[in-house]
Parts: sequence; structure tokens; C-alpha cells
Amino acid sequence: MHDPSAPELSVGGREIALLTNPTSGKGKGARHRDAALTRLRESGFVVRNLQGRDADEAYDLARGCVADGVEALVVCGGDGLVHLGVQAVAGTGVPLGLIPSGTGNDVARYLGLPRTDPVAAADRIIASRHRTIDLARSGDRYFVTVLAAGFDAIVNERANAMTWPRGQMRYNLATLAELRTFRPLPYVLQLDGGSGPETLECEAMLVAVGNGPSFGGGLRITEGALLDDGLLDVVVITRMSKSKLVRSYPRLFTGRIDRVAEYVHRRVTSVTVAAPGIVSYADGERFGPLPLTIECVPGALEVIA
Repeated sequence: MHDPSAPELSVGGREIALLTNPTSGKGKGARHRDAALTRLRESGFVVRNLQGRDADEAYDLARGCVADGVEALVVCGGDGLVHLGVQAVAGTGVPLGLIPSGTGNDVARYLGLPRTDPVAAADRIIASRHRTIDLARSGDRYFVTVLAAGFDAIVNERANAMTWPRGQMRYNLATLAELRTFRPLPYVLQLDGGSGPETLECEAMLVAVGNGPSFGGGLRITEGALLDDGLLDVVVITRMSKSKLVRSYPRLFTGRIDRVAEYVHRRVTSVTVAAPGIVSYADGERFGPLPLTIECVPGALEVIA
């Protein structure tokens, strides 16, 4: 839906699109949008103020703006809206800006953006310093952060099916419910890295494929992953007891999961991940059932950072 109060594009004006998820971050999206919008317009930008009634309409709006030749697509929301925006701008040369207002904000963390001050985040858009980063791609769909393809993905599936409670507690309850019945999964990974192809067959608790180092609001599962090295970081946590899985969980926040004996880490240009019954998640969004082949696409995204 276009904002009718937006000024028309003037000759020489710098036009950008601002796409918002107003419900992100328990309502922070709308508040941060309003603050950023004022700052951007005061600075001389002509801003298309947009929000979709659902994800499909938001994506159509984003693609339409890119096709119209806006100077940048700026999203105001969390990693889910970044994910949507990336699908619209990847490979086009149109930069993606971000006013963080989600609960996780891992992409904002990657880029060193202010996560609680929308006016400061808008000032980064105004400064217009660009950076080129890699993306991960499977088929025609991209992601920025981490693809989860194990216990964490199963928890996401259960949590999304629950209508109560809201917020983090829903994921905590889903985690406890899945822990009761979870069994290690049989994986086959086809890894293609600098030393040639490798096949890894194992039982594991989870497999994560990282373009960046963290997901889920700072869970550093693929610690050390870089956004511009042309590689994906594949982490496997092989079979362990449930009690050790619970004890190891805090290490994800410190980036020290690599000190767990069951930790396997590979850097690759592409990977095929196969396991029965798993629907993967990437950037916190439902991505697709395994098997999936994921490749690194170097320099696919220009960001305002």
C-alpha cells in the first residue's frame, strides 16, 4: 500500500523505497518506521512509504520499486523482512538498506548497524556507504544468515504450529516438547570445497549452513563465517546425549561451540544436505524440505552499511 502523503519525485530528487513490517519486534516496526521516515525526508530523500498486507504483497511492492529504478530499497523490520528484500534486489545492483526493528536482528549485527536507534540507522542510509557481500542460494532463493537443518528446524516447525504462547516462550516450550522425542538424524552431505568434493555420512543433531556467523538473535553456530570470502561455513553437531545438547546450548551465545567434541566444521563453495523429514529454515523463515543444494554467490548483494 502506497502512502498518499508521500511527496512526488522532484527533478533531481533521490528516491528510495521504505518497506516496513509494522508488527515486527512487537510493534517496534511501526515506531521505528515513523522515526526513520521523518529523518530521511528531512534529509532530502523522496521516500515511497510502503507496507504489504501480507508477505506476497510486500514482495511484489519491493520488486516493483526495484524495477522502477529506486536508488535503494530500505526495509524496516527483522531478519524475515531482510530475507524478503534480498529476493527482490539480489544481483540487481540496487542496494539494500536496513532500519532494524525485529527481535533477532542478526543481519544488523553483521553490518554493525544501530539496532535500537532508528534515527541513527536512518543516518547510515543518508551517508550511503555501500558494501558488497556474498549470499547463499538454493535454486532461485537466497539467504543472508544461516540455514538450519536439524533439531533447531524441527523446533521452528513446532513453534510455528503453536498459537500460544507468543514470543520467545513459545520456542522454549517447543524446544522442551521436541527434546522428549528427538533422535539423531541420518545425514548425507556432499561438500565441495577447495580440496575437492567430500561425502560425509553421519548421525547428527543438527546441520547448519552459514553465509554469516549467527542466527536466532546472536546464536553463533557458524562462528568465523565471513560475508565476503566466497565460502559457506557448514557446521555439523554429531550424535550426542540430550543432556549434553542442553549443556552445550549456552556455548552458542559465546561462539565456543567449536570446543564440543561432536562439532564438525567445513568451509565450502557448495553443499548438498539430505536428511529425512526435515524442513529447513533460513533467516528465520521456512525455506524448504531437504534435500537441498546450497551454493555461495560471491558479491551478490550490495548493502548500505
